[in-house]
Amino acid sequence: MNNKTELRRRQAADGCELPSDLHPLLRRLYAHRGVRQASELERGAKNLHAFHSLSGIDKAAEILQQAIAADLCIMIVGDFDADGATSTALTALALRSMGGNNVKYLVPNRFDDGYGLSPDVVEQAAARGAQLILTVDNGISSHAGVSLAHEKGIAVVITDHHLPGETLPDADAIVNPNLPDCRFPSRSLAGVGVAFYLMLALRARLRDSGVTALPNLAELLDLVALGTVADVVPLDANNRILVWQGLSRIRAGKCRPGIRALLEIANRDARQLNASDLGFALGPRLNAAGRLDDMSVGVALLLSDDLAQARMLASELDALNQTRKEIERGMQAEALALCNALERESETLPLGIAMFHPEWHQGVVGILASRLKERFHRPVIAFAPSGDGMLKGSGRSVSGLHMRDALERLDTLHPGLMIKFGGHAMAAGLTLEEAKFDEFRQRFGDLVGEWLDKESLQGVIWSDGELMAQELTLPTAELLREAGPWGQAFPEPQFDGRFTLIQQRLVGERHLKVMLEPLGGGPLLDGIAFNVDTTLWPDNSVRQVELAYKLDINEFRGNRSVQLIIEHLWPL
Repeated sequence: MNNKTELRRRQAADGCELPSDLHPLLRRLYAHRGVRQASELERGAKNLHAFHSLSGIDKAAEILQQAIAADLCIMIVGDFDADGATSTALTALALRSMGGNNVKYLVPNRFDDGYGLSPDVVEQAAARGAQLILTVDNGISSHAGVSLAHEKGIAVVITDHHLPGETLPDADAIVNPNLPDCRFPSRSLAGVGVAFYLMLALRARLRDSGVTALPNLAELLDLVALGTVADVVPLDANNRILVWQGLSRIRAGKCRPGIRALLEIANRDARQLNASDLGFALGPRLNAAGRLDDMSVGVALLLSDDLAQARMLASELDALNQTRKEIERGMQAEALALCNALERESETLPLGIAMFHPEWHQGVVGILASRLKERFHRPVIAFAPSGDGMLKGSGRSVSGLHMRDALERLDTLHPGLMIKFGGHAMAAGLTLEEAKFDEFRQRFGDLVGEWLDKESLQGVIWSDGELMAQELTLPTAELLREAGPWGQAFPEPQFDGRFTLIQQRLVGERHLKVMLEPLGGGPLLDGIAFNVDTTLWPDNSVRQVELAYKLDINEFRGNRSVQLIIEHLWPL
C-alpha cells in the first residue's frame, strides 16, 4: 500500500435503532452511514418532506399562477450542466402541462454568456419577449441580472440550491433551501429538486383555486433522479426517496424518450439500472453538451416526445462525450507534467494546487480538477483561458476544506484578486485575470496550508469490513443492489479482504481481469480492476492480494454471476 492511501473501516453511528428483522448485513451498512431509525429508510413518495417549509415558495407559486392566468411569456433560464438541463426540461414540461401556453427556455452558453442570469442573458430573454424570468439551478448571485430585468419591467423568480452570498438579489421571489431563514429539513436538494418542489407548490395552488385538469408530477421524477445524481449532491433521506422513485419509473419503462435514448447509447439495461449508472453513464453524456457545445441540445433531448429524434440527439451527445474524453486525456497529461515540475521545484506539492495551461478547455477543467484531486488527495483548482486576458477556474475539494468558504476568505484577505466566485463545499467556480494567476496560486496554496495539515490530505479508502465466504454470493449482491440508492454521502458498500490470485490478465488496454479465492477458502470469484497501472499489473509473481472491492452482478448472455469490482489492490 503506498503512503498516500490508508485503508480504514467505517464505524457505526451512535444511537442507531434499526429494526431487528432487517438483514444483519444491511443493518451494519446503514449504521455505518449514520442511519439511526427505520423512518430514514422509507422510499415511498408519501415520505417526502412537504414543500410548505421552503421559504419563498408560496410567493413564487403565486407569481407563476398569475403569469399563467395572464398568458405571460415565462422564460426559464437554466444552467449548462446536467442538473440545469433536467431542471429546465422539468420546469418547461410542468408549466406547459399546467396551462402555461407561452413557456420558453434559454440556456446560457458557457463560452459566450458565462454562468447564471447575467445582464447579457437578460438582454437575450427580453429580446425573445420574456415577461417573467424563472431561473433554475442558478440566480442566487445574479444581482446585476435581476436589476436589469426589473429595469426592463421583467419580474424574476429565482430557484437555486447554491450557497448564497452576504446579500441576495432583489428578485420578486427566491426559493433556495440554503437561505439562512429556510426551515426546509433538507439543504441538499439539487437544482432539479428545488424546481420540482416549486412545481408541486404551483400544482397545489392551482388545485385549490378550482383547476381540475392537472398533471401527475410523479411522471417527471426520472428527470429529478438524473439531475440529482449527476450533480453529486448528498443523498440524504429525502434525496434518496426522489432518486429511488425516479429509478423505479425508469426501470418500469416509464421514462422520457430522451432518457431511454441515453440508456441505449450507453448500453445500459433500464430494468437493472442503478443510481451509479445515472452518474457515470447518463450524466457525463448530458454534461458533454454544456462542456463542449451548447446545452440546448441536452434540453431538447429531455423535452423530446419522439424516440427517433431522441436517439439522434443522444448520438450527438455521445460523440461530444467521446471528444470530451480525448480532450481530458491530453489535459491530464499536461497537468501531471506541471505537477512533476512543481515537485522538482519545491520537492513537494503545495497542499492546495492551482494550475493553468493556455491551451486547456474551460469546459473540461472541472473534470480535470476532480481527477487531480483523486490522484493527489488535496484541493485542486484548474484554470483555462476564457478570452480578453481572463481565466475561468473550477475547483474540487477534499473532506475538511469548504471550497467556497476558502474562496470567500481569500476574497476578504485580498480584495480584487478574484472577479467573482461561487459554489459549494466540495466544488466551486471562479474568474480572475490571467495576470493575477501566479499570485492566486501562491495565496491559495498558503491558505490551504493554514487550514489543513498533511495528515488530513492522506488518501483514505473506506471499507465496510470483510464479507464472509458464504456472503460472496449472487443473493448478497442482489440484496445490496436493491438496498440503495447509493451515492454521494451515502456511499455504495465497499468491502476489504485477502484473496489468492489464481489468474490475471489484461482486457482492453488497461483493465485487469482476475480469478480469486478467499484466503481462508471459499468460492472461486471473477473480479475486474479498471484502469490499472500496466507497469505494475499483471504481475505473475504475486500470489496473494489485499483488495478493496464492491460486490457486483455480471450479466452476460442471460447468465448472472457474482463479480468483484476491484477499487484498490495491493500485493501481500
